[in-house]
Order: sequence, then structure tokens, then C-alpha cells
Amino acid sequence: MDKYNNEVRYRAQGARNGIEVLAVGAIGLVFIMLFNLLRPGEISILEIFLVSLCVAAIFIGFLKTQEPYYSLLISESELVYCHKYGAWSMSHSNFHHSGIPKVEDGFDYLELNAVGVKVNDIDEFLTSFAPRIAGKLLIEQRNLFMQVVQKHCKNGSCPSEWLIEDTQYTSHKGVSYTGLIAMFANRTKHLQLLTGYDLLLPASVLDRDIWAFSANLNKWKREPSQFIASQINN
Repeated sequence: MDKYNNEVRYRAQGARNGIEVLAVGAIGLVFIMLFNLLRPGEISILEIFLVSLCVAAIFIGFLKTQEPYYSLLISESELVYCHKYGAWSMSHSNFHHSGIPKVEDGFDYLELNAVGVKVNDIDEFLTSFAPRIAGKLLIEQRNLFMQVVQKHCKNGSCPSEWLIEDTQYTSHKGVSYTGLIAMFANRTKHLQLLTGYDLLLPASVLDRDIWAFSANLNKWKREPSQFIASQINN
């Protein structure tokens, strides 16, 4: 988390150290190749294994560098989620509360590894939502959504609309959406029905555990200026 005058910026744990990982992999690969060129004989199994590790490190490091430097921005007026394919924003007035989505699992509960966000007005959110990021989030968060669905479909029968998002959606206010935005809106509707939350922030985009971040969001909701000030002064 970084602090600015009127904004708190969070950097995802998974996006950190990308350049370092890439550099270590590249240096290791160059060293192994030079060593093998200068040493007579065939390349050994150990060297092949080390080359594979270096290539994997380069690939992982490259992927990390493609992620946004900050994944979440919080100011007094809005919450912004930054993704490599775009961003979505939510005004403070449209944020209702956050928590950890839970699904009943027999006598126990399954907790999703994500923070759930409940919005006040889905139309306000969708009108500023771009199709590109909607499509990516539909794919990336499908595994979390399917965890919820599976707990409600133990007998093998699930409503078809839970499994295939429709490309048509009409909100309670009568606003119609089509395409990827409609598919995402239908996902939020099903998620809200099953968990009580409209949106998900996966643990991978946070800089701390899901419970601590959820608590921060709720503090921001209650007293935005006080929350921002407390984070900047810490």
C-alpha cells in the first residue's frame, strides 16, 4: 500500500517483484548457456532442468510486469479497481458494504478466497463499465462463481442461467443491456442471489488478507475522509 495526499493505493502481492524475477531468470539462463559453451561435452540433465527453471522465471516475471502497478485506488469519493485490460470505478455513495462471500456446505460454510462487494445501484455501476474488462473478469472469476454454484447443485441439477450467462439483461429500473455487459450483469445477479454480493475482488489483487481488506472497505464506507487520513498518517 502506498499513500498519497488524498488517495490510498494498493499493490497486489502477486504483481510484485516482476522485474527482479525476470532479471534473475535471464541472468541464470545466460550463465548456464555460457558455461555449457565453454565446457566440452553434452548438456547434462541438471543443466536442462536449470534452463527450464530460468525460462519459467522469465515467463513469470514477464507476466508480473504486465499487471498494473496498483490494483486498487481508494479516495474519499470512489473506489477504483485497475486491471491490465481496463478498470472499473464505484462512487462512495454506490458502495453499500463488503464482506467475505460464504456458501452453505452441509453443516459448515465455504468461504470464497475473495472480498465481496454489495452495490446500491447496479445501473450506475454498469453505465461506466467497459465490455473489454467485463469479458476478462467473466473468464477470470468463473472458477470462484462455479465454487458457489456447485454447492447449490449437489444433486446435479442447476438452473441453466447459472451456467450460461445470457447476452440480454434488463435491470430493475428497466434499463436494457446487451453483449458482454449483459453477461456480466447476469453474473452479478446470480452472484447476489447466491451470496448476497454483486462483485468480487479476488485475493490475488489485494495486498493483505481478505478479512483485513474487507474491514478497510467498510471503514471507508462509514467515514471516508477519516479512513483516508488514518491510512496516510500511519
